Order: sequence, then C-alpha cells, then structure tokens
Amino acid sequence: MLTLSDMPGMWRRSLIVMPDGTRDTTTWVGWLQGPTLFVDLRQPQGRPSFEGVRALGDLTGRQVAWLAEQEGFAGRLEQDGAFFVWQRLMDFQPPSPTADSGRLYVDGDMVVEEGRYSPYVEHWHRDEEGAQPFAGLRLLDRASGAEGFLVRVGSVFMFARAAINRSMPQGARLAACIGFAASLEEARSLVDCEISFGRVSASGWIIERSSLPYREGARLDPQISRSEQCCKTEDISGDGSAMLRRWDIIELEGDASALGESLWFASEAVAHD
Repeated sequence: MLTLSDMPGMWRRSLIVMPDGTRDTTTWVGWLQGPTLFVDLRQPQGRPSFEGVRALGDLTGRQVAWLAEQEGFAGRLEQDGAFFVWQRLMDFQPPSPTADSGRLYVDGDMVVEEGRYSPYVEHWHRDEEGAQPFAGLRLLDRASGAEGFLVRVGSVFMFARAAINRSMPQGARLAACIGFAASLEEARSLVDCEISFGRVSASGWIIERSSLPYREGARLDPQISRSEQCCKTEDISGDGSAMLRRWDIIELEGDASALGESLWFASEAVAHD
C-alpha cells in the first residue's frame, strides 16, 4: 500500500474518466508533491494568444474567460486509512462542498487514483522520482492577506498565490462568476490567482507555465531569511512593474537550503560585515 513517504515527486496526469464516463487526455495537469505540502495546476486546451500581455490589467475579456476554465489548488496531502486526502488550503476555483479524497494504487508504471466520494479515475505518472532536494513552504502575505505555497522537488518547483479579497459561492464555477462580473476589471480580479510551474537552474528559478500566462519566462527567485522567518519572491504588479512580494513563513518542511536560503543569507552576511 502506498504511504505519504512514497508520494514526493512531480506527477503528470495522462487520463481522467469523469463520473459520467467522459474521458480527458488533453488537459495539461501537473501535481508537485513535497513531504506533505503540494501544488497542482490544470490547464485545458484552446488557450488564446497572450502576446503583448504584461500584467493583469492587459487581459481582454476572451483571455479572462479562458483563464477561468483552469483549475488548480495547493495545500496538504494527508492519509486516512486506505485513502489519501488533498486538503485544499487554497483553490483557483470556488471551494467544493466535497472533500478531495481518493484511493491510490500502483498499476504497472503508473499510479491510479479512484475517487472516494465521486466515481472518477485518474492515471498518474511520476517524474523526478527520488529526486533531491525536496522541500515545501506555506506562506502568508500579511499586506494582502493572501496565502502562498512553494514546493521544490529536484530541479522543478511549483508556486501558488491565492486570489486577493475574492469571495465566491461554494460549489460554483469560476466561469459563471466571471459572467456575473460588473466590469472587466472585476472579472480580471477574479482570475488573479497564480499557480506556476518552473525549473531551477544556474539562470535562476524560471517560470515555464502559469495560470497567469504573463508570468511565464519570469523569475521567482525566492530569498529566505530564517532569522526574520520571511521569504521574498519576484512578482509583477497590476500595471506590469517589477516588485518583491514579502511573505511570512508559516511552515517549512524538508530541506530549507533547497528553497533559495543561501541567496539571502549571502546578502545578510555582506550587510553585517
């Protein structure tokens, strides 16, 4: 039987069979699992061009409508007997009334997930198996009240920032909420939730795929100060200007040095010389 210790890695989905029998093999799905913290992003086909979009304020209504079809969440993976529970501490879509829980088992070179409360089936394949280092951060931006998550396994990372001051009815779909928005500005604010996937290299922490496409190609480059229990990440403001977002560290698990700690420690050492 699989346990939590078996799960760290980068997981990609090849198939989902929905309760009504509908099959999907085209949605891009990436789930990065740390020791317990995780980040998940799901992007459908049919993405419009985002050429020329530098920030939230540049999004057109058509672009916002596609963004609202995405899914993604972040939180903590727990085990409940024979079942796993993905505790969604933040969600791109409005919250679901049903817990996200399923049974996982190995079938050849993949892991099969069968729903606990809904009869769905998903097929998962792991990259970065046994990769080191792996670590996770749970974060809070006190300036905005937004929660954040950062998970790294080997050379890949995923980062999530919750939408700010967003209220939506439980069980709704974000696309429907967009339809009731009073203005394009309000509609843009509803999709202002970042879930990004990227890689760590000598060039930095580069975002390759994101729920906010204008973030793709940008750097995240986390900088951690253990003495101040905070983290800073590169970000983009609503008007497209570069900014640093400061986070309080709520929880840290795994190898802290995997999360860019040495970058800030080096600058602190220089400051105190």
